[in-house]
Amino acid sequence: MKKYLLFIVVLIVTSITVSAQNQGVTHTGRNTGQVQYPLKEYKELENPVAVDAAKWRGIEGKHVAWGSIDERYSQEVPPQMLQGKSIEVNAWKGERVHAQFAVYGNEYIRSLNFEVSDLQSKQGDVIRQDRLLKGFVRYVMTDELNKNGKSGCGKRPDATQWDSTLVADVIDHLATELEVKAYNTQGGWIRVWVPQDAKTGVYTGTVTVKNGNELIDKLELKVNVKNHVLPEPANWAYHLDLWQNPYAVARYYQVEPWSEAHMDAMKPIMQMYQQAGGKVITASIMHKPWNGQTFDYFESMVTWIKKLDGSWAFDFAVFDKWVQFMMDLGVKKEIGCYSMVPWALSFQYFDQASNSMKFVHIEPGEPAYDEMWTAMLQSFAKHLKEKGWFEITHIAMDERSIDVMLKTLKVIRKADPEFKISMAGNLYDELVDELNDYCITMSQKWAEDIIKKRRAEGKTTTFYTCCAEAYPNTFTFSAPAEAEWLALYAEKANLDGYLRWAYNSWVPEPLLDSRYITWAAGDTYLVYPEARTSIRFERLVSGIQDYEKIKILRKELKPSALQRLDKVLSTFDETLLPATPASTFVNKVKAEIDRF
Repeated sequence: MKKYLLFIVVLIVTSITVSAQNQGVTHTGRNTGQVQYPLKEYKELENPVAVDAAKWRGIEGKHVAWGSIDERYSQEVPPQMLQGKSIEVNAWKGERVHAQFAVYGNEYIRSLNFEVSDLQSKQGDVIRQDRLLKGFVRYVMTDELNKNGKSGCGKRPDATQWDSTLVADVIDHLATELEVKAYNTQGGWIRVWVPQDAKTGVYTGTVTVKNGNELIDKLELKVNVKNHVLPEPANWAYHLDLWQNPYAVARYYQVEPWSEAHMDAMKPIMQMYQQAGGKVITASIMHKPWNGQTFDYFESMVTWIKKLDGSWAFDFAVFDKWVQFMMDLGVKKEIGCYSMVPWALSFQYFDQASNSMKFVHIEPGEPAYDEMWTAMLQSFAKHLKEKGWFEITHIAMDERSIDVMLKTLKVIRKADPEFKISMAGNLYDELVDELNDYCITMSQKWAEDIIKKRRAEGKTTTFYTCCAEAYPNTFTFSAPAEAEWLALYAEKANLDGYLRWAYNSWVPEPLLDSRYITWAAGDTYLVYPEARTSIRFERLVSGIQDYEKIKILRKELKPSALQRLDKVLSTFDETLLPATPASTFVNKVKAEIDRF
């Protein structure tokens, strides 16, 4: 009996130890209390902000009402900006439109769930379930801007220096029911992707909200489909460049990089990028191009080999697999290859003589740098031409100085003068004619004559934001409309599109805690595991759709008809934020578009 009891004790202790080892830990060192890297189901972290009972005074029972997509409804307070039991949104054929409702009250809800019916017009036409995305708006831990309120940059090793709160951002289409505490608010999100061949008219559907089988309330959703057609995302003009991180997916899903399981895990995640009109494939052609700035650093998709005789050889197998995978999904306008000038200026290669991996520290302008990169680029050019990818491949750099860029350009032109080059960084006059894809910070401004010249030459001219911009931005605490404002700013500035450096460079537990030790929360990613979208990402896509619609209207209408729209667009000035909310500007543009 004693041996049997001892066995039970050992088994329990072992189980507890294994369980603890498998539990998730956030970047701030907090144990999540659940399985590491959850996929289908997970529990949000506890809200650090207590319920304010005074704000709930007078609210009895369970309530449901339409809210605003401009709001991130706080969990601990009753929702504001409510719009009643019926709502109508305008849409073009082929457009994605959104609605958000809020469930709230002073009663516990054991099993909140909701259903959305097909949408039907009076003429009997139907927008069916397969065109709808519905999900709960889940809460993730966030922080705030730096204490001076001017940016989100800088190391954040001590999370206690920044206020941390739960914020609504994740749109969880996988959760079928949620538990909602009394005196709490829970959002629900519905996206309607109108078919391109839909008939013009008003389509009506019903949203049924329940606690288990008990009806809480019903809402009416109307979509007014107008007689305009938005092209498929693959045909959008907007140049969207969100840097993808396949290594983050491999870590989170615990799969071997580039295995079949890895490719399967990435497919729905990268498909969202393609469906947002993503144009550029992010490829790392050397080890740690950004010196490991993200939690999951970028490995080289090209194997560098220094042979016994001192010559160089290169294996492009991983690069080929990744690029073909993305092209098969429909991302095929451009391949951005980073970087000839990594932040650490350290290059890894396999040395046959010592049968080991080695590093060499060299800089542009040094003979060893020129020799190594000339060999690589010549081999790369030959390979790309054989694959038929040379014309869309760009040797890409990120935030490099002009002297370094000029030295690097000499090496590229020597290796193959036909190579296309791209950079995200400062605006330099010397590079305006050299770079095929040139992206500058939003704080800098392109001259109109330069934009026109580059466009006439078939070159791409865009802007980007990062942690430096307090407003507008796509942090998890940023106002939702700021993402749409950013996408629309390209139209105001007559630019081709927008770049954001991180599509899915996830922190350790991205579904639970969006904070990171280097920048403001959410800076490193826009989408979540298992192809969960976010309020930020959906609003960014909405802004791109607005951009596309304006381009179409400019072709169809006389300039005089667009004067009011242009007047509203002229007010898109980042210095006016946040004194005037981004939603004010965005909603005025949308109202003008809806006039046509």
